[in-house]
Amino acid sequence: MLKTILSISGKPGLFKLISQGRNMLIVETLDATKKRLPVRGNDKVTSLGDISMYTTENDVPLSKVLTAVKEKENGAPISLDIKKASPQELQNYFAEVLPNFDRERVYNNDIKKLLSWYNILITNGITDFEEKTEIPEDNSEK
Repeated sequence: MLKTILSISGKPGLFKLISQGRNMLIVETLDATKKRLPVRGNDKVTSLGDISMYTTENDVPLSKVLTAVKEKENGAPISLDIKKASPQELQNYFAEVLPNFDRERVYNNDIKKLLSWYNILITNGITDFEEKTEIPEDNSEK
């Protein structure tokens, strides 16, 4: 699911991939307006499925971090006021979600962005963050 949700540099919010053209993407905003717009090849576009967070061991995919936030919040939006939270409050909150995050490489702005993305996704009914990998059934007879 997160592979089709995009972050576009310079544009606020998140976008859902609708269609791909030759040199552009057609995306739809994940807000109440559901406005569709083209994204040219020179815009920096990142799929949420390709993002991971730094930890002291291995990097953790964003899907696992979002799932941990969802478990902490019981599927509700973030209880912390992201805009008014102090840097220490952000760090403490994120430590509850991802205890071994790399405090030197994960900045407060990264935490704010992740938590605001979580709120956008939850508000729009996107609550399944894990990528489903289907195991093909072996129907051949032996």
